[in-house]
Amino acid sequence: MSHSKINYSKMCRWLTCVLSAVMPFACRTAAGSIEPIRVLNSKAGHQGAVEWQMCRQQDLSAGGSILSTPGFASTNWQEAVVPGTVLNSLVHDGVYPEPYFGLNNAHERKLIPDISEVGRNFYTYWFRTEFSVPKSYEGRQVWLQFDGINYRAEIWLNGHKVGDMAGMFKRGIFNVTDVVQVSGTNALAVLVQPLDYPGGFRQKGKTVRAAGENRNGGDGEIGRNTTMLMTVGWDFTFTDGIRDRNTGIWRDVKLFATGPVALRNPYVESHLPIPALAPANEIVSVDAVNATAKSQKGVLIARIKEANIEIEKPVSLQAGETQTIRLTPEEFASLKIDHPRLWWPLNQGDQFLYHLSLEFVQGKQEVSDRLETHFGIRDIRSDRNTPDRSREFIVNGKRFFLHGSNWIPEAMCRNSKERTTAELRYTKQAGINFLRLWAGGVAESDEFYDLCDQYGILVWTEFWLTGDTKLPDDRELYRVNVADTILRLRNHPSQAYYVSANERDAKGIIPIADIIQKLNPTCGYQVGSETDGIHDGSPYISENPMFYYEDTASTRGSRINGLCPEYGCPILPTVDCLREMMPEKDLWPINKAVWNYLDGGGFHSMTGNYHRAVQQYGPSTTIDEYAMKAQAFGGLAYRAIWECWNENKFDYGDRFSTGLLFWYLNSPNRQVCGRMWDWSLEPTAALYFTQNALEPLHAQFDFLKNTVSVNNEFPREFKGRVTVRVLNFDMKEVIHQTVPVAVAPEAVTNNVMRITFPVDISPVHFIKLELADAEGHPVSSTFYWRSNKPYKPGRTWTGPEYEGFEELSKLPPVKPASDVKWSRDENENVCAVTVQNPSQSLAFMVWLRLQHTADSKPVRPAFYDDNFFSLLPGESRTVKIKFDNKAAKSNQVQLLVDGWNIIPSLYRAGKAEPIPIRSRQARF
Repeated sequence: MSHSKINYSKMCRWLTCVLSAVMPFACRTAAGSIEPIRVLNSKAGHQGAVEWQMCRQQDLSAGGSILSTPGFASTNWQEAVVPGTVLNSLVHDGVYPEPYFGLNNAHERKLIPDISEVGRNFYTYWFRTEFSVPKSYEGRQVWLQFDGINYRAEIWLNGHKVGDMAGMFKRGIFNVTDVVQVSGTNALAVLVQPLDYPGGFRQKGKTVRAAGENRNGGDGEIGRNTTMLMTVGWDFTFTDGIRDRNTGIWRDVKLFATGPVALRNPYVESHLPIPALAPANEIVSVDAVNATAKSQKGVLIARIKEANIEIEKPVSLQAGETQTIRLTPEEFASLKIDHPRLWWPLNQGDQFLYHLSLEFVQGKQEVSDRLETHFGIRDIRSDRNTPDRSREFIVNGKRFFLHGSNWIPEAMCRNSKERTTAELRYTKQAGINFLRLWAGGVAESDEFYDLCDQYGILVWTEFWLTGDTKLPDDRELYRVNVADTILRLRNHPSQAYYVSANERDAKGIIPIADIIQKLNPTCGYQVGSETDGIHDGSPYISENPMFYYEDTASTRGSRINGLCPEYGCPILPTVDCLREMMPEKDLWPINKAVWNYLDGGGFHSMTGNYHRAVQQYGPSTTIDEYAMKAQAFGGLAYRAIWECWNENKFDYGDRFSTGLLFWYLNSPNRQVCGRMWDWSLEPTAALYFTQNALEPLHAQFDFLKNTVSVNNEFPREFKGRVTVRVLNFDMKEVIHQTVPVAVAPEAVTNNVMRITFPVDISPVHFIKLELADAEGHPVSSTFYWRSNKPYKPGRTWTGPEYEGFEELSKLPPVKPASDVKWSRDENENVCAVTVQNPSQSLAFMVWLRLQHTADSKPVRPAFYDDNFFSLLPGESRTVKIKFDNKAAKSNQVQLLVDGWNIIPSLYRAGKAEPIPIRSRQARF
């Protein structure tokens, strides 16, 4: 036997052991159950169906057998938030202050005990609830499922221990048929223990770290677990971490029933010939679990309604056996689809989803179990067949440019389906087509991937190893967590790539390639985030936007070429968000101690580089004025980054690039180093300026070369014309020129024209680019402000996109004419506003603010078509704002039309005319 065969044999034996452990621990959704699923989430925090309580283990003398007895007197226990963590519940109960406010979480204040100092027992808790079981469960197999516990757990039900769990990302499902009571009350008790190695604060000379990086990950010990590594502290969030390291039941708890045979892990493996794209060969597989002590027979029925496929296959299972059933095109010719409808990423085509229904039928058509899922037929590959050997992604045979970003999870696991939906809706609106789940975070929820499937957003999933921390001690536990995660995610067409580690080379990495090859063979994989054709990251702080054009923004050598995994900048949140994250006294004048703490220890230089940039718009007298100026600079900086990457797409620019993963787009907690939206789900100008830069057809201006380019994201040629208008500060037009333009599919046409600015142009002036199709219909428009300050190359703080904007504070006040209508559309409330500039001056940075009438606080989430836009004299803009009744009842909201030099107007739902507001002129 050859050496390779010996290794393969070992791999197969290992996978057999893993699968026997993992297969029962599969994900089940409500659509996949015969009987109604009971989701046992708490009333506290989630408006769930049951009440959960918790108590520290060391305060109890009783064990699981007593605590899980129905009727146990838990009068001295605290209310618990499930899903949630110990610290979430303690904050909810008022034991500790809100960590996301001011310096409450700062280690030196000692307001919230850190596990590294008080010990693991301090955060070891029993969680307990009581529940009833639907009558329809009687006579069936009953299962209890935990979608995620961090870190170790004992599960007790009605006085009986039903199992254990370990690792943050491995699900647990337990057959509780023999202990559950279909009639009467059931008591569930769960002992949750923190990480084996919680890790402590960073120690000089002892912290493992990536080359050139700040010290992250505390003392590195947290890496010895399979968990969410950022909870110990990272430079973009709280550097001293989350105090309990997110100990708790952090995902849903479910109860469901099946017949004797349960189905798990449905999977459709698509094989699509390139470049023909037809026919598609589909392999359907599912795990059948015999939950009984005797053999079972039945028929597996698979249906794919969109392809008119219905297949039946007889199945026999031994007592207690788990069997993977495969349906192949060789056995069932209908699984060869001659004319498949393909799944495409955002802007490239339809996100078509096929629906698979699987039933296990026994006896006289008795359905033992049913699963429903969706899948997409697509082919995603990557290679290094590029001029500089950088990695590129190829979707359905076509190279795919990554307008991507990094996704950071909520720091304290305070997530929800509603939050995930809002954040991914913003992501799609921004034009982001690729997300990297950074390794210090978590394996995201099923809802996350479902939405990425619907929106056409590809996902790079990273597996909880970093260059800043040690490797897991229990390598088999790590591999089991990886395997279960792949089983859960592999059917999603959005799942595009796997990576083991952040900023770590292959040395010592725990191997998982064999797991991927076995469980998800059509998905690509590499070991580290900055290897195999992907270069390093940075910048992370705010820089002079001129650096992006010159390609000198990174002091570490990162560049606008190849494929970059991390490149970006922060933006200040809106003033409403700032007021929610610290006391008013710390807002203005800026209290650097508080601001720097809420900036990852000052990592993003919000009181340094960013402040310097805001000062280029003139001194501020209030936090409101300062925050508006910060939106202007931040939006401009975000757009500059995206436009530089647009200009250098593939081989159309001066440099060759295959994509950017912006660092990062969402906020894990309240922080002054904001992103496209704040933790509170309030968008910043960055969202709308990114949306502008990444619109499928986009005209843009290069501040270094003074040239105009047109980018085309669509898979079809664009022909039209671009009009360039340059206006003085007084709105006098000094340049008006129209030129024809043709852009190939998914290409960019650079240097469409060069702008020569008059020598007597005003110190601050404006550029308006208008793109129209061949028939003259408007396609898009882009508005810039520019100074006449010359740029001195190198790392200087000069140039027309950075300095000299003090004059903007002298813009005359403008009172827009607004028409506001309120309605309902597709189960959402809609505020449609048309804003028109009736003046002879510029209406700069118009800010629409949907508010609650009771307290004038923002309605969140609310989805604006556009915001922070500017209107030339006579121009108008219609914006739709959509929001759910959960955010605000439609008759209890108002719209404030505000902005830089805007005299504000207030419009209340149900009133046709604006209502009087306090006397206030424009902001400046």
